[in-house]
Amino acid sequence: MSDLDLWLANGAMGVAVAVAVFSCRQGLGRFLDLVEADLADKLRRLRAPAEGLRKFLIAWVGAVACILFGFWLVLGSLIFGLLFSVFLLCGPWYAVRRMAERRRQKIEDQLADAMVTLANAVKAGLSLPQSLEILAAQGPAPLNVEFQQIVTEYNMGKPLEEALTEAKTRLDSENFTLFAAALLASHESGGRLNETVERIAQAIIESQRLERKIVSETAQARRSAIYMALAPALILLVYYFIDPDATTRLFVTLPGQLILAIAVVFNVVAFVWARAILNPDI
Repeated sequence: MSDLDLWLANGAMGVAVAVAVFSCRQGLGRFLDLVEADLADKLRRLRAPAEGLRKFLIAWVGAVACILFGFWLVLGSLIFGLLFSVFLLCGPWYAVRRMAERRRQKIEDQLADAMVTLANAVKAGLSLPQSLEILAAQGPAPLNVEFQQIVTEYNMGKPLEEALTEAKTRLDSENFTLFAAALLASHESGGRLNETVERIAQAIIESQRLERKIVSETAQARRSAIYMALAPALILLVYYFIDPDATTRLFVTLPGQLILAIAVVFNVVAFVWARAILNPDI
């Protein structure tokens, strides 16, 4: 097959793909809506602006499509193009989710000490809004930012119940939900708030102690998962020096590219699965 015939065949396939994408535009639109809603929620938790997110997603998908066609038409590797495009599409979404989860976990770790501080402030005779102001002014970041927003909204006239309910939805934290429920119950019907908050704080501290114990006991297993994920690449590199011709065929032939793509997908799935199994959930 001549180069002209090859280019015409690739062009025809590209037109077919474009027609298929155009015919599935409604499904793609719904998919973008789901991704946009999920990313917008995570960006709000990170206190990052979410304006123009839809335009960024469309531009990013367009850029990834150009990279895919570059692999396909220029390098002649549709399989590697698809594999690389999938990782590019999932990369920003995964990074934002990881950052949001790390921020949520950091707030979880700071919440027990904040509860003890609030209980001591209430015990000293301060009102609940005044105690929340102390947490907003003296608490560690990023937890103090959440309390600052609660206090600011309350000072601007929003009911405390509404501000705490919005914070529960925004943080999506089980411990903060318990904390907010105790504050709301005390604010509505009275009661010994300091004792309730102290009991919740002790329960959270015990849960965090157990979680840290599990993390320390599974640290070696998590390192082993990283080593196992890196091992295939190192073995491939060593094998290249042993038999460079056979190794090169994995990259330049269609069966070799397919084998490498399947191996990469299985390797990533195994690593994510191992991390999920070793992630403590108490």
